[in-house]
Amino acid sequence: MTRRALRLGTFSGYLGDRYTAIDEAMAGDPVDVLIGDYLAEVTLAALSFRHRADPDRGYVEYVLDQLRPHLPALAERGTKVVTNAGGFSPAGLAAAIRAEAARAGVVLSVAHVEGDDVLSRLPDYQARGHLLENLDGGAPLSEWGVEPLAANAYLGGWGIAAALAEGADVVVCGRVTDASLVAGPAAWWHGWSRDDYDALAGAVTAGHIIECGAHATGGNFSGFLTVPDNLVPGFPIAEIEADGSSVITKHGRDGGMVTVDTVTAQLVYEIQGPVYLNPDVTVHLDTVQLAQEGPDRVRLTGATGSPPPPTTKVAAFALLGHQVVGTTYVTAPEIDAKVDLLQRQLSRDLPEGVELSFLRLGTAAEDPETQWDATVTLRVLATSQDLDALTRCDLGARLGSLYLQSIPGFYTDVAAGPLGKPRARVDYWPALLDQREVPVRTVLEDGRVVEIAPPAQTAVVRQPVHPEPAEEPPSGPLRRVPLGTLAHARAGDKGGNSNVGLWVSDPRAWPWLRAALTTAELRRLLPELKDLEVVRHELPHLRAVHFVLRGLLGTGGSSNTRVDPVGKAVGEYLRAKHVLVPEELL
Repeated sequence: MTRRALRLGTFSGYLGDRYTAIDEAMAGDPVDVLIGDYLAEVTLAALSFRHRADPDRGYVEYVLDQLRPHLPALAERGTKVVTNAGGFSPAGLAAAIRAEAARAGVVLSVAHVEGDDVLSRLPDYQARGHLLENLDGGAPLSEWGVEPLAANAYLGGWGIAAALAEGADVVVCGRVTDASLVAGPAAWWHGWSRDDYDALAGAVTAGHIIECGAHATGGNFSGFLTVPDNLVPGFPIAEIEADGSSVITKHGRDGGMVTVDTVTAQLVYEIQGPVYLNPDVTVHLDTVQLAQEGPDRVRLTGATGSPPPPTTKVAAFALLGHQVVGTTYVTAPEIDAKVDLLQRQLSRDLPEGVELSFLRLGTAAEDPETQWDATVTLRVLATSQDLDALTRCDLGARLGSLYLQSIPGFYTDVAAGPLGKPRARVDYWPALLDQREVPVRTVLEDGRVVEIAPPAQTAVVRQPVHPEPAEEPPSGPLRRVPLGTLAHARAGDKGGNSNVGLWVSDPRAWPWLRAALTTAELRRLLPELKDLEVVRHELPHLRAVHFVLRGLLGTGGSSNTRVDPVGKAVGEYLRAKHVLVPEELL
């Protein structure tokens, strides 16, 4: 008998997300499973230091405070909880949750999934010919030049499904893929087999949509002015049917909205193209279709799947050095000359191995109405592999020594207090590893272990190649307006690559967007791409053009020196650019 749709709600989209989200979810509409996503590439880098200091820790500790008040209600309702808050110690977090439940007098079965931590296996992998080549540069791991301090393989959802099938109420994971938090429960609920690829593809797609929490309900949405009650957008719910199709909705009491556009925004977020790889299935996003079924209800159909890839991603991290940042303010006129003198003064007599980089933020008005209209910010970043040298550099003291001997109008924001201590710079190394080399295990409450076999069938699927559209000038009267007048955008990161998807709500505007947004036009709009590789794809069902900007983020958000380290603002920057648009579309 086919079971009813599985209802999954979320209560976290990243480490640091709204602390009260689980309170809101528990007070909202009923769900069968609650998922909490806490991990990202930057998150893993931060947690790795906690784990090295204390091997029993390295998990997201505040999740215990979030769960503690709700343990009795979770047990009473039978609501399952699945989370990757285990980080580097899923067993440690599972034990901590058991202890909390015991103190509350609550009976909850807690299992955990392990096997993602492959740091200790790296030498053996390389000795047996697994070179772990960098996904962006192609070099083998042996040429990295730094000592890895963490390495985690991305796991699929079958370990989660096994835990739930054995009666677990709470499943704690480490680095499973974000979408696995949804695909695993869906596979358990509907009894899917490992070759139910279309159904799995639908669940992975739904998981990709809801794993970032309020991203799907109007958070960070380029159409934020149309979002009702956007002060606190609620968290989404996925209702997943037995065939893998789903409805994306939200708690009725909460703010925000769920529309085709808010769902599209998350669909094009942090992807590498129409082929979306997961350890359990290869998802073909170019077949996905969205339809507004009712208020705050978007139906997702058409996701197709094929066998998963033979490999899974491994995220390795290593200490690259340290950094500290300070800011000062420069007031017109003669800003260029003032910035030049500041840079030369701050760069005098630097300790060996310390480098300073400068970035001017903002543009002074031609005839400023206020002092702040005449002001630009100068960001000063000091980096070094040698912590002692960076400490001796003392960027704060350097800035403070210039008050009487630098440019006219020199000042810093003294209300911000002294500069903080130097922070670690953690480099990121993405690689691929044969799934057969990753020992996935589900450890149950009673200590029993369920071994999760690698996929029996795999296939290598490349991203499609979409030819550039013919550059035919639009007919009729044209008007130069910001691109965002017609197009939405959402940008994200995958290691050192930024991605950005742009789409239009109006079907009439799709032919124009497709023809206008060529790779050449994107390079014209974004001069920063001058020396970078750009990959372009089209998603016609979504009326979207998607770009991967390779290398824009250096080697990753945890180590690059950008002010916008993970490319969150690239889409809005692009929407601010002016383009020629047919007047009939306006």
